Amino acid sequence: MKRRDFISQGSAALGLAMMSGNLLANGNAGTVKKFGCQLYSVRDLMPKDAKGTMEKLAGMGYKLFESYSADPFWGMNPKECKTFLKDIGVKMISTHMLLDGITDELAANAAEVGLKYIMCPFIGMQPNMDAWKKVADKFNAAGDICNRHGLKFGYHNHSYSFAFVSGMKGQMVLLKNTDPDKVCFELDMCWSEAAGENTMAHLKEYGDRYELCHIKQLISIEPKEGEQRPVQTDLSDGVIDYTKLLRVAKDNGMKYYLVEQEQYPKDSITSMANDAEFMKNLVF
Repeated sequence: MKRRDFISQGSAALGLAMMSGNLLANGNAGTVKKFGCQLYSVRDLMPKDAKGTMEKLAGMGYKLFESYSADPFWGMNPKECKTFLKDIGVKMISTHMLLDGITDELAANAAEVGLKYIMCPFIGMQPNMDAWKKVADKFNAAGDICNRHGLKFGYHNHSYSFAFVSGMKGQMVLLKNTDPDKVCFELDMCWSEAAGENTMAHLKEYGDRYELCHIKQLISIEPKEGEQRPVQTDLSDGVIDYTKLLRVAKDNGMKYYLVEQEQYPKDSITSMANDAEFMKNLVF
């Protein structure tokens, strides 16, 4: 992308990032010593060669994986998966799974592999507050399933989660109507910024509910299918200042930092290598 196009397309997002940046916490600089990635970032490669792709990611420096798909262990039984991950020096911390796929069997297998979380990645915009409250009830029920196996259930936001309905944001309904012992949240910072949310202020107020985050970069925002969607790029090239944003996340209790990227200047594996180098050199 040419520089003039970047400046033009990224102006709205840059305003959001700069506004959030005013809330930088004071204190000593830090780093993310152990960062991970959402395997959906290489969804073009995983079905073809899951083990080989995970080995490449481990070689880049990713120490944590978050899986996805109906088979989050990629054809391996739990014991095989745990051994494979240990051999490449990675821990699978979580997996994404739609609500109807969260069962006792999945939770038991996830616990055996060593996961700590099962995350719902998508629910869609809800029409009113009552509908959001019903989703919260479903989240608490999913939390019961996960708790039985020593896991925690979590929800990964999109921009619609921060849209107003009946005078309140859906994300706030979920935060206020879920049991913290059963339900946590995974903050996708790119989606929250695309929604116009002041992500840093949000973390300062509700950081105790967010245990994982998705780190991905945007260059512009476009309305699509009823929500504000980020146009993505490599972590080093967009408008979100992660030196500031991750410091606030750290200061407010964030536990796990996971890179995710869904659009690439060249290809997925090149972008993931670039993102790994960005994370290794990031000081906040």
